[in-house]
Amino acid sequence: MPTYHPRRTTAPKTIVITGASDGIGAAAARQLHADGHTVVIVGRSPSRTQAIARELSADYYLADFSRLDDVRKLAADLNATYPRIDVLANNAGGIFGDRTKTADGFEKTFQINHLAPFLLTQLLIDKLIKSHATVIQTASVGARLFGNLVIDDLDHDQDFTPQLAYGTTKLENILFTQELNARCHDKGISTAAFHPGTVASSFATESDSFMKRIYSSRIGRAFMISPGKAANQLVWLAETTPGEEWESGVYYERQKPARRLHKQAKDDALAHRLWSRSEQLLASGGPAKPA
Repeated sequence: MPTYHPRRTTAPKTIVITGASDGIGAAAARQLHADGHTVVIVGRSPSRTQAIARELSADYYLADFSRLDDVRKLAADLNATYPRIDVLANNAGGIFGDRTKTADGFEKTFQINHLAPFLLTQLLIDKLIKSHATVIQTASVGARLFGNLVIDDLDHDQDFTPQLAYGTTKLENILFTQELNARCHDKGISTAAFHPGTVASSFATESDSFMKRIYSSRIGRAFMISPGKAANQLVWLAETTPGEEWESGVYYERQKPARRLHKQAKDDALAHRLWSRSEQLLASGGPAKPA
């Protein structure tokens, strides 16, 4: 993966990073703080989130994305505290174990990886537009390997496996990036999704899938990259200029537009339907079969 060296002429930005208490998010927060930006740490774990915030003398917020009320409170706090948000990095997510429903009634992987960041972005949208912000999604090559999006069964009630649920939500991250660009780029928002690589982190530790065995294996981890190197793409997208260094609405691998995509990632109509269905689910207060 190419190494990104920040342009020191970049003006300081206010950058909100979810999932910033560990792994890629924490590594990106460190790099962006070192480059002079105001970094806002969002995490689930009080101890880890507070530790990173103390290390960087940064503001922090606690939010568990398996509770949508946490997301609503987070958005309200961010809207009240920051006059502008230049970058929103929707980085929180993961692969989990057996199929479980959240208190909000949604399958856990779907809610944490897609619905919660979709809601957060929606609740911040006016500020993001005003700030001419960049919205970044941490996606994955897992979208192509495991994803299969069925609008009528976003919770995978019929065919759940941990890797299918994970891959499908990463596909949803890419489609959300495309549809947000289609709806809001003319209003000033730029969007990008990226695959960070196979990272030696705590990823998959809550999963019962084969990926947990790979990520916990000494042999497997020997072939993985460090969180700092994986965060390189997030930092690159956050600091550089869309339309110059990168193109809005695109999914990136190794700082280049991905050459191979899941066939559903090329479906603009599906991206539109996913957006509408996500709005419907949030408005209804819980899952229900589409009409």
